[in-house]
Amino acid sequence: MLSAVDAIVHVALCAGLTLGSGRLIVPAGLQGEVAGLTDWKRWAYMSKWMHERRRDQYYRRAKGEGYRSRAAYKLKQVNDRYHLVRRGDVVVDLGCAPGSWSQVAAQLVGPEGTVIGIDLQPVEPIPGVVILQGDMVEADTVAALEEVLGARQADVVLSDMSPKTTGHRLRDHLRSVALAEAAFDFACHHLRLGGNLLVKVFEGEALAEFLSEVGSTFHFCKVHAPPASRKESSETYVVGRGFHGMPRCSHLR
Repeated sequence: MLSAVDAIVHVALCAGLTLGSGRLIVPAGLQGEVAGLTDWKRWAYMSKWMHERRRDQYYRRAKGEGYRSRAAYKLKQVNDRYHLVRRGDVVVDLGCAPGSWSQVAAQLVGPEGTVIGIDLQPVEPIPGVVILQGDMVEADTVAALEEVLGARQADVVLSDMSPKTTGHRLRDHLRSVALAEAAFDFACHHLRLGGNLLVKVFEGEALAEFLSEVGSTFHFCKVHAPPASRKESSETYVVGRGFHGMPRCSHLR
């Protein structure tokens, strides 16, 4: 007969969950979902999550095709529709950890292109990708980026950044918009004229204003939710094509 503690550990290991110092390590994106739950309910929730994850076709495909996460297929699907990334492009991937978007971008640009991934966290090396660890708004990170770019500007800026969720819908939405705004500002400074942008944001009341900002700066602007996004997720993606640098990005005028 298993003790209560042994039973919890058994469930966790069977579900493929990670244990550290005797405690469950919850993925950052789920921390808000399990906040306030008792230990038993937390284990049960995570066990169900892992079971559903293993049934997820994109999770299985990512494992089989060598991508670091299922998010790879979101970029693939968006690019198939909107043709944002092309062979030979210079692509900057913001918040690139764990690296699946950078992997896809490297395949799309080919050996004649350049992919630069930026993240606060350390990222395992990716063939064909330059990884910069740091904050995208800090001077040292920007200097390192400009050293890699040389005289070039980016053809595409990508951002799949998400805030640490709290479970409070409005708060999480506003935090995601703040990240999207930061990615947009970065694009204003580093995109070439005619370049493209793809940025994730959670749906909510502030999305319309952000969409208006992007629409005033790109010739084409669209909200798109790729099939690989989970049905229950509030995430969506803002697509901008044909950067013209006005009116927000007045430094390019």
